[in-house]
Amino acid sequence: MKRFWIARLSALGDVVCSLPAACALKDTYPDSHITWVVSPAFAGIVERCDAVDEVLPWKPTANPSLWPTGEADVAFDLQGLAKSAMAIARVKAPLKLGYHWRREGAWLFSSRVAPDPTSSHVVDQYVDVVRATPEFRESGPKRPFQAEKREVSFPVAGADRARFGLSPDPDDLENIRTKLATKGVESEFVLMNPGAGWVSKRWPPEAFAAVINALPLPTVLLGGRSDEDHAIADEAIRLCERKPAKLTGETSVRELVALVSMAKAHLGGDTGSTHLAAALGIPAVGLYSLTRPERSCPYGQIDRCLRDERGLAFISVEAVLAKLEEALAVE
Repeated sequence: MKRFWIARLSALGDVVCSLPAACALKDTYPDSHITWVVSPAFAGIVERCDAVDEVLPWKPTANPSLWPTGEADVAFDLQGLAKSAMAIARVKAPLKLGYHWRREGAWLFSSRVAPDPTSSHVVDQYVDVVRATPEFRESGPKRPFQAEKREVSFPVAGADRARFGLSPDPDDLENIRTKLATKGVESEFVLMNPGAGWVSKRWPPEAFAAVINALPLPTVLLGGRSDEDHAIADEAIRLCERKPAKLTGETSVRELVALVSMAKAHLGGDTGSTHLAAALGIPAVGLYSLTRPERSCPYGQIDRCLRDERGLAFISVEAVLAKLEEALAVE
């Protein structure tokens, strides 16, 4: 039985986008055992992936005696930071491979895997790291490997092929149904995330309000527990004539998987819930400015993205409504 370790600790969207790497391993080696080291805040995402056998929640520490330990045939650093390097540093493995973009000394602990030139999306680039394993063994652990999809034994991850292996837990679904019912939502709904980690990734609250007012379906707002996320959601609600339900900060990560899985469509910027919607097969309208949709769009749904390099405020309500109408027409 082959044993694999994966280190991808954060953040929400990045953890979601890394899941196909585990699925590629499991689909190629069905009897393998996959251990994933992740931040406790995002462990619930990895727990709901059918390719991962063991989830190891871990908080980075400067004390090496508290770093994870174990044995593996191959260990993968899919984050390229000091904390993810620590997560595999004490794992006994003859081969350690890392994502090509590395900082903070992560290059000291794993060998860089250059992405295939055709892998424009970050999901495909993560999969390229695990797909490099067989050829990298032949080349030797010290030489950087340039993945070539035509030669590797792992499944090719194209825009319609990556598998995330993600599904909601039945108990979490029931909890979300109860929470929605208390907010008056007992039918199909559109899910929106007006927040994001960067100001440049946030569409204006007044724009969200205009879309909410125009939609024929009820709307549910989601977001984190921070005061900022609550303030953004509250401002959008204040500007709405048709008030949306607010679940901002009211779900665990596992319940977030359940909530997103129940939505008819999702609207948001380049943020975690947008990637989660794509992973669950939910139509996702993505809004972009600085970041390129080719690399970070909801996976396989670049046709549902809108971008204006001047800033998200330049993306019109009419354009977003048109994309949402197309998404809602999908059966």
